[in-house]
Amino acid sequence: MNYSYPVDSSWTKEEIIDVIQFFSLIERAYEKGIDRNILLAGYRKFKQVVPSKSEEKKYFAEFERDSGYSGYQTIKKALESEGTILKMK
Repeated sequence: MNYSYPVDSSWTKEEIIDVIQFFSLIERAYEKGIDRNILLAGYRKFKQVVPSKSEEKKYFAEFERDSGYSGYQTIKKALESEGTILKMK
């Protein structure tokens, strides 16, 4: 991993941890596969820190540009999926 996670310096330590953990779940969905419920729980925590759709899009775009992993596509697939394990390609 040669990139950094998108964070805001105004967030608390706990909020930064929640956001970083969420983006690491996105990584896991691409690299190994992840339990859909764990991913969605991480997304709910992320949304508590970043409630605005426009901010979410900004952080997702920054993360995708740096990592190549799409947060939007991952969450979309998780919400539409009925399976327990989510594996992104």
